[in-house]
Parts: sequence; structure tokens; C-alpha cells
Amino acid sequence: MLDQLTQLVQQYGDNAVVKNAAIPNEMNDAVLKETENSLFSGLQKMASGGQFEQLAGLFQGNNAGSASNPVVQQLVNQVSGSLGEKLGIDGQAANGVASNMIPQILGSLIGKAKDPNVKGFEISDLVSAISGGGNNSGLMDAISKYGGQFGLDQNNDGKVDMQDAMSAVTKKGGLGGLFGKLFGK
Repeated sequence: MLDQLTQLVQQYGDNAVVKNAAIPNEMNDAVLKETENSLFSGLQKMASGGQFEQLAGLFQGNNAGSASNPVVQQLVNQVSGSLGEKLGIDGQAANGVASNMIPQILGSLIGKAKDPNVKGFEISDLVSAISGGGNNSGLMDAISKYGGQFGLDQNNDGKVDMQDAMSAVTKKGGLGGLFGKLFGK
């Protein structure tokens, strides 16, 4: 997951940082690295702080790359503040970098995780990485192992993953329906 994040920061950092006259060339690498670190730590803070509903909203639909998404806004503010605080980047320039890069990075990251044609990268990988590989990964393993037997493969792709869980929660019955299927009620 971190490799994909690094690649996306490099990809979208070209225009937002390298070709940005407000960012001195000698600071390009530091700005890209701090953007990556701050974005990842922001996602981790949200997970450890119990902001599961907000993170789930990031995974649903196609708004992960939208600047109007509250999670994106929160992460833009965190990255912008970090660039200013740690690297001394002017507030307007830092906000410009973060506002340009974060929606693109998140949109691409979530899009790849949700795309069944992108092999080796699942939403469960992303959930595991931002949760520190804690209980969420164990839950995802259990759901994947046993969920197909209970009709939880919502998109019929042969595996039960976060995409199926999100689909089940948004359909009629919500969490109660999901757990009812799992426990045979």
C-alpha cells in the first residue's frame, strides 16, 4: 500500500510541486515526502480516532477525489498545515499543493483498490495499512474466508471484501441485514 501511495505522490507531485514556482526546487523532495507522510498519518489518525463512518464514506461511490468530500477536506488541511509547520512553506502555497494533490491521490488510490481489474491491491489492503494491521485485518480475513458461504459476495466477484461489506450496508437492511446473513437470522 505504501508503494502505491509513494508512486501516486510522485505522479501528482510533478505539476503540484516540481513545476510550482512557489516551491523552491531544492525543497521538492522534502515537500513530496512530507505530503506522503502527512497524508498517511492523517488516514491512520482517522482510523485510530474511530472515524470509521467518514472513512467508509471515502470508500463508497466515486467521491474520494472530490474536494467537497469531508475526509478529503480534513486531509488537505492536515497536509497543508504540516507543510507550513515542518517545512516553512507559505500558507497559500502549502494549501495549493495539498488542494491539488490530495484529491487526485485519494481518488486514484481508492479507485485502484475498488477496481477488480487491478490485481494485488484490495480495499482490505488499504484498511489494514491505515489501521496498523490490527483487528480490522482479522475481521476482513474472517469475512473473506466464511462470507461467501452466507451469500455475502454482493458483487459476485468470487471473494468477500470491503466492497461487498459497503454494498451490503448501503442496501436495504443495513448492518442488521449484513449480520443477519452472516449469523443465519
